[in-house]
Amino acid sequence: MFRRPILSLVSACALTLATLLPSSAIAGDTATFRSVIEGQIAAFRAGDGAAAYGFAAPVIKRMFPNPDQFMAMVRRGYQPVYNPSSVSFGQMRQTDGGPVQEVFVTDAKGREWLALYSFTQAADGSWKISGCVLTASPGASA
Repeated sequence: MFRRPILSLVSACALTLATLLPSSAIAGDTATFRSVIEGQIAAFRAGDGAAAYGFAAPVIKRMFPNPDQFMAMVRRGYQPVYNPSSVSFGQMRQTDGGPVQEVFVTDAKGREWLALYSFTQAADGSWKISGCVLTASPGASA
């Protein structure tokens, strides 16, 4: 069984998967959420810890107070999103904890994963990643 860092615990608390409901209120932000995720993955690929860290919400920054600590956690526990061979987007959902974007990733070894990214809105109106729950994709062998 995989053990995920505290980030998964925060995300799991923020998400109640049984209550995922589509919301037209976030429909206009779907492209924004995708852009944030794509930007962070591009920063991971480029080895740009500061840029990747810039997409993280304050709750994540409190747990990992600098880009080096954040990147070390991602490299240890989130290899499929740190170094994906492919990425595709599923549905955007509104939960009691906020918006959640489904992302299907294939890791460097060809295994498929489902990443559920949660978001919070910053004071400046921008969206930040508040968590990522990573599980083997349904139907895939892990």
